[in-house]
Amino acid sequence: MTLSPEQAVHFGPYRIYPGQRLVMEGDQPLRLGRRSMDILLILLEHAGNVVSKQQLIARVWPKSVVEDINLRVHMAALRKALGDGQAGQRYIITVAQRGYSFVAPYSLEPVEHPPESDSDGPCDHNLPIRRTRMIGRQALVDSLVGQLVQQRFITLIGPGGIGKTTVALCVAEQLIGRYRDGIRLLDLAPINDPAMITTHLATLLDLSLHNAEPMSCLATFLRERQMLLVIDNCEHLIDSVALLCESILRGAPQVHILATSRESLRAEGESVQRLESLDCPPPIAVLDRTQALTFSALQLFVERAMASHDSFELINEELPLTIEICRRLDGIPLAIELAAAQVGNLGLSGLLEQLQGSFRLLAKGYQTTLGRHQTLRATLDWSFALLGPCEQTCLRRLGVFRGGFTLESAAAVIVGEHIEPSAVFASITQLVAKSLLNVEVGDEEVFYRLLDTTRSYALEKLDQAAELPDTRERHAERCLALMHQAQNDWEQTPSGLWIERYARGLEDIRAALDWGLNAHGPQVLAIRLAAASAPLWQELSLLEEHGVYVRKALALLDAAPEPCPRLTMALKLALGSSCYHAQGGTAETVEAFVTARILAERCDDVAGQLRAVSGHMAVNLCCGNYQMALEQSLQFDRLGSHGNAVLSLSTHRLRVLALHFAGDQRLARENAELVIQRMAQSGHLNRFTRGFGVQYDQSVAALTILARILWLQGHPEKAWYTARQALDIAIQINHGTSICYTLALSGCLIAHYNGDTRTARELLRLLLEQAQKHSVLLFYTWARHYAQVIDSADAHPTSQPATGLIKEIMVTLDSGFIDDALLERAETGTAGWSTAEILRARADALLSDNCPGAAETVLLKALNVAKAQGALAWELRSATSLAQLWQRQGHFQQAHDLLQPIYARFTEGFATPDLTNVHQLLDDLQRHLPA
Repeated sequence: MTLSPEQAVHFGPYRIYPGQRLVMEGDQPLRLGRRSMDILLILLEHAGNVVSKQQLIARVWPKSVVEDINLRVHMAALRKALGDGQAGQRYIITVAQRGYSFVAPYSLEPVEHPPESDSDGPCDHNLPIRRTRMIGRQALVDSLVGQLVQQRFITLIGPGGIGKTTVALCVAEQLIGRYRDGIRLLDLAPINDPAMITTHLATLLDLSLHNAEPMSCLATFLRERQMLLVIDNCEHLIDSVALLCESILRGAPQVHILATSRESLRAEGESVQRLESLDCPPPIAVLDRTQALTFSALQLFVERAMASHDSFELINEELPLTIEICRRLDGIPLAIELAAAQVGNLGLSGLLEQLQGSFRLLAKGYQTTLGRHQTLRATLDWSFALLGPCEQTCLRRLGVFRGGFTLESAAAVIVGEHIEPSAVFASITQLVAKSLLNVEVGDEEVFYRLLDTTRSYALEKLDQAAELPDTRERHAERCLALMHQAQNDWEQTPSGLWIERYARGLEDIRAALDWGLNAHGPQVLAIRLAAASAPLWQELSLLEEHGVYVRKALALLDAAPEPCPRLTMALKLALGSSCYHAQGGTAETVEAFVTARILAERCDDVAGQLRAVSGHMAVNLCCGNYQMALEQSLQFDRLGSHGNAVLSLSTHRLRVLALHFAGDQRLARENAELVIQRMAQSGHLNRFTRGFGVQYDQSVAALTILARILWLQGHPEKAWYTARQALDIAIQINHGTSICYTLALSGCLIAHYNGDTRTARELLRLLLEQAQKHSVLLFYTWARHYAQVIDSADAHPTSQPATGLIKEIMVTLDSGFIDDALLERAETGTAGWSTAEILRARADALLSDNCPGAAETVLLKALNVAKAQGALAWELRSATSLAQLWQRQGHFQQAHDLLQPIYARFTEGFATPDLTNVHQLLDDLQRHLPA
C-alpha cells in the first residue's frame, strides 16, 4: 500500500500517522527509535507480503554496511514496543529464510486533524525510549499520575524484578509536557559512592556544584523550577537519597519526586506505594484460554514466550502448566521473563519440572516458604545453571560494565581464560534470548545492558569465581582502547556524532579510574586512561572533575621509579587546561604548562612544545603579560608546525590574540581575517586542535577575537554581528567552555559598549549560568565583576579582586575602576590594548581633582597611543574627553576641529552611546562657532 499523509493506518490499539512519523496508542504517543519507525513503515507498505532482510537493510541503512544482527535487534525492539504476542496478537512474523511480514488486520482512515508529533526534545526530559510494553499495571500508572499532583514525593517499593523501573518510566512518560522545566531521570544503579549522588544529579540539571554545600546549591537551583525528578534504584543509598529528597522538598516547592527502591526511604513527606506481583489465576479456577489471558502474569509469559520462540502458541490443554509456572514464580515479571525465554528449549512441561526441582532445593536450604526476593534469586540461579559454561562466564564478566556496551566491548572484556573470541557472539545472542541481557537499540549502533538485579548477581558470581580483578583490568584496557579510538576520531568526526558515540562510556571510565588509581588497581593502566580520556572530559566540559583524576595520576607517576616523560607531559597539559578554567593564571597552572614544555623538549616532541607554549601563552594573556605572550607567539615560528595544517592554523590564531592584546589592531585584523579564510577553506572540520593550549572551538575563538578587533577599529555593528556569529556557533555545538569564552571576551562587552543594555544583561546571565554549569570558575568570576556595571541591581560582590586582563576590561566599562597599578602599566607600555582607556580614566580622575592641565597632557598621550594602535574606538573616546575639556575652557573651534574628522571616519554604529554623545557634542560646539 502507498502510505499517505492524509491517511492513518489503524491496527490493534494503534494508529500510525505516516506524515508525522507518529504512533498513537489511544491518546498517548508511543515513542519509537528512528530505525524502528523506518522498519514499521516499510512493513506497513508491504502489509501481507514478505519483505526480505536485504530489502529492509537497504532501505533503513542506505549508506551503511550493516550486519544482520542489527536488523534482528531492531526488529525485536519494535515487536516488544508494540506488545507483539500480547493476548496472543501477532503483528509481525518471521518467515524462515525469507524475511519479515506484517500480518495483522488493518484499516485506513482519513486524517482531518492529525495529532501533533511528539516534539519533546532533550531539554524537556531524558527518559529512554520504551523498550518493552508494560503489562498489567495501567490502572496503577493512571493512579500514580493523579497522585503525583497532590503528593509531591512517592516511592515505589518492591523486590527486585517486580517492575518498579518500568512503572516509574511509564508514569513519567505520561507526564511529559506537564512540568514547565521538564523531567529528569537519575539512575543510581551505577553509583556506589553516596557523595556522587548530588554530582550526578547536578550533571543532569546542567549545574555545577560548589564543593562546600552541594545540597544547598541544588536546592537553590531548583527553588523556582517546576519539574519531576525520577530517582531509580535507591536501595543501596537510602540514607543519602532520603536527605537529598527532604532538602529538595523543603527548598523547591514545585519539584515533585518519584523514586524506586526495594524498601521505603523513611524520609519526611514520602508516600509509599508497594508494587505487587502480576495477577495469576487462583489455583482452583477452571479457565479457558481467553479467560486465562485476562490475568497479567499469563499475558506477560505468553508474550515473552512468543518473542523468544516464534512457533509458540498457548493451547487450552497446556493452560494448567502455564498457570502453575506463573504461580510458582510469584507473578514476578523478571522471573516470568527468564522462565518464558526457556520455553523453546524445554517446553512447558519440562520448564515446570525444572522449576519445581530448583525451588525444592532452595526451600530446603532456607527451611522457609520462599519469599519473593528468594523466588527471583532462585529463578536467577536456575537460569544461570541452564547456561553453558561459556555463557556463564560471559554473563559473569559482563557484570563489570556500569552502562551500555557494544558487542566489541563485550568481547574485549569477556575474552580471556576459557573463552575464545569466536564464542562470544553466540553466547551474547543466547543471553539476550534468555532475557538475561537487555538490548538498547540506538539509531546508529546496538548496545547491550544488564538490569541492575542481573548485574549485581553477575558481579557476585564473578567474585566467587575469583575472576573479578582480571576482568576489571580488561575492562579498564577496553576503556583505554576506546579513548585512543576517540582521540583518533576527534578531528575527523562531527562533534554531535562523536559525543553520541563516546559519552555513554563515561560511567565506565569513571569506574575504571576510581578502581585503577587506588592502591590495589592497575595504576599504570589507569594513569594512561586519565591522559587518553582528556578529549571526552573536554567535550563534555567536565574539566574540573578530570583535574581530580589527573592530579591523582600525576602523584602516582611522581612516585614511580621511572616516570614516563610523554605520559607526564600529556597529563600536565590536561592539568594546565583544567587549572586555567577553574583557577585562572595561578602558580599551579603556569607550572603545569612550563613542565609540559620542558618534557616535550626532552622528548623532542615539537607538537607537545607547541601545545605547552600555547597554554602558557593563554595564561600570560589572562594575567595581562601581553608582551611575553607576543614573544611566545614568535616561538611558534621557530618551532614550526612541520606540515601539520591544523597546528599551523592554531598557531596563526594565537598570534592574532597576542597582536590584539599587545595593541597592534591593524596587523591583528589582517591575520584574523586570514585565519577565518583558512578555516573556511578547510571546511571547519577541526573543532579543536587536540590538546593544544586551552581548548575552545577554533571558529568560535577566531570570530570572538575578530569581533573585539572590529569594535576597537570603529565597526560596532560588524563587531556585534561577528560576536553573535561566534556565540551562535558555540551554542549550536553546545560546548560549554566555548560559550563562556565568547560571552566573556566579546558578547557581553560589545552589547554593553553598543548600548544594548537588555541584551548585555541577558548574555551576562547566560555567562553566569554556563560558567557555573561547567565549573569554569575563571569566567564565572569575570561575570561577577561585569555584573557591577552591566547589571548592578543583581550584582553580587566577588571576593576575588580583579587582576590582569579582567581588571583592564573593567576600566573600559567604567573609568572608576582605575588605580595606581593600572596607571603604572599604561605608563610603562605593558597595558597593551587598554593603554589609551587607562590613560583616559586617569584624566577623568585628574579632572575630578581639578587638575585640567595634567588631564590635558594625559588625554593627548591617550589620543596618540590609540592612533598608533589603530584603535579608532579608543581614539574617539579620548578625543571626546579632550574636546569636552576644551569646550569647558571655551576652545570651541579647537575642540570641533579635533573631534569632527575622527567622527567622520565612522561608517556605522551611529546609534551607539559613544557616537550619539559625539554627535550631540559636535552640535553644541557648532553653535559656538562663527557663522
